[in-house]
Amino acid sequence: MKLLFVCMGNICRSPTAEGVMRARLEAAGLAGWQVDSAGTHGYHVGEAPDPRTRQAAASRGYALCGRRARQIETADFARFDLILAADRRNLRELKARCPAEHRHKLTLMLEVLDGAVDEVPDPYCGDAQAFDTVLDLIEAACDGWLTRLRRE
Repeated sequence: MKLLFVCMGNICRSPTAEGVMRARLEAAGLAGWQVDSAGTHGYHVGEAPDPRTRQAAASRGYALCGRRARQIETADFARFDLILAADRRNLRELKARCPAEHRHKLTLMLEVLDGAVDEVPDPYCGDAQAFDTVLDLIEAACDGWLTRLRRE
């Protein structure tokens, strides 16, 4: 299984999701799965995740070191089995770029949850609590996706 998490700049939500899912896969003994993240925009290409993202992740034991932002590429649509967007805006961007034969791979990160919240809010302009809220949502989503995909 190859999973790609996508947000706008690839410095907050999607690298967090990548780090959480990597940790969940390692704990489950699923080393053969591949996980990556990307942004729909190239604002931060080559940059490390936002320091607040790294701090929030580290506080829960997730390492995001070595991660550098990148923009989604056309080849990603064929390369990955599932492409999970943080919110509707990024999902629209993905759908606009995605070849028709791969559109079935696109969905929201939180689609797997049956809650009232279906988008991961962008914490970039928020405080530390915003980054903790993002982590709460992403942890729940990663657990949900792992359960669903192992069943399938």
